[in-house]
Amino acid sequence: MATAGTGNSGSDDGRVTGQQWRWTVLAAMASYIDAGSIVAIAAGLALWQEYLGMSSVTIGLLAAFGPNAVGAAMGAVIGGRLGDLLGRKRIYQYDLLLYAFGTLWMVFAFNTPMLFIGTFLVGVAVGADVPTSLALVGEFAPSRARSKLLGFTQVFWSLGPIITLLIALVLAPYGLLGIRIVFAHLFVVAIVTWALRRGMVESAVWTAASRAGDTESTPDSDEQASEPRDPLAGRNLRNLFTGYTLRAIVFTAVVYTFWNLAAGTYGFFLPYFLSTMGLESQAADVALQSLWFFTTLVFVVLIFMPLGDGRYRRLIFGAGAVCQIVAFLLLVFFPLDGPAGFNVLAAVANIILFGIGAALAGEPHYKVWSQELFPTMLRTTAQGLTFAVARTCLGIWSFFVPVIAEAGFEVVALILVIFLSISGIVGLLFMPNTAGKSLEEIEAERTDGRARIPEAAS
Repeated sequence: MATAGTGNSGSDDGRVTGQQWRWTVLAAMASYIDAGSIVAIAAGLALWQEYLGMSSVTIGLLAAFGPNAVGAAMGAVIGGRLGDLLGRKRIYQYDLLLYAFGTLWMVFAFNTPMLFIGTFLVGVAVGADVPTSLALVGEFAPSRARSKLLGFTQVFWSLGPIITLLIALVLAPYGLLGIRIVFAHLFVVAIVTWALRRGMVESAVWTAASRAGDTESTPDSDEQASEPRDPLAGRNLRNLFTGYTLRAIVFTAVVYTFWNLAAGTYGFFLPYFLSTMGLESQAADVALQSLWFFTTLVFVVLIFMPLGDGRYRRLIFGAGAVCQIVAFLLLVFFPLDGPAGFNVLAAVANIILFGIGAALAGEPHYKVWSQELFPTMLRTTAQGLTFAVARTCLGIWSFFVPVIAEAGFEVVALILVIFLSISGIVGLLFMPNTAGKSLEEIEAERTDGRARIPEAAS
């Protein structure tokens, strides 16, 4: 039926239609507003603190309740579960209205409660949108172009901060008004995306699985009643915490959480790190932060998108993991507060290497694995759960970063090396052999016991 036609993941020629690219762009806007919101809030913290007279504790709570932590975690759990129960379309379409409503609170905030309400609503909306939008992309993508299309969402994860940072830089002379305009731009993006998404249809993969699950759970004939019931197609949460699916949750949660601890720390505290080198001008700050996101964008397009669905997936992930670890080892041996010249070179090398690593390991693979490893009727529930775990852990960890940094940033860098090593080692050892396979083929392997993920791969 046309009302349920977002393509078929079974295509194996890797060709992507114009409609699939268009739908991917609309789904990828979740990554744009997610990363853009985090950067916008960080850019405005000092101005809001001065305007509203907020204490450091209040600033910390504001950061914890927003799209970088608890708010997004709550939205991911709720939106992810509803995405499996009600369908992808209902959630990814209407959560943008909640996001737009939240940004209006940020635009017009004249007291602390308004700021908290807006930040929390933005976080919840972002959290709900990410798992359902990514599931939609994974379910209509050709089997040999899944990494290509999901990698394209990572391009928007880079564009969101770059554009937001540039707007903030241009509007810096206007102070707090400039930050209000930055959030007004996010409001416009959300409304336009919502209007365009209204033309999208429900995932054919989810629709078929939903109908199969309904038929199996409420048979209306003797023939249907005699058919074997596939437990992986059911909505029951018991299937989420048993056997293969539980192991897949632990695998993706560990890889993404430890990567996100490093990336989230980097994204939120990078201006502070740069200030220790004396680079306190906003132009230099924006240039170096944009360098990170631009590097990620370039390597996603040149390497991850064209090669991520083939036999080089493990090599790509391994190279990315090594780049990220080396990036922070540089700051262990060449601290930012060290001799002038060496610290600047170390900082630039760190930004470029981490940008490359972020394109090849961590979140891009997490997005792909989250579509491949979970059964259709639990896909957004599972991804919402792992996304929530990662954002909650980041929120808790962020409270300790400034205190640890007082002992020297090399201590923070060493801890981030440990985080990234855990993520990289687990990803390499337990990487699933799913590249280039259709979602139906992967699910069939789960059902008949041929799937080995996440047991150590050979």
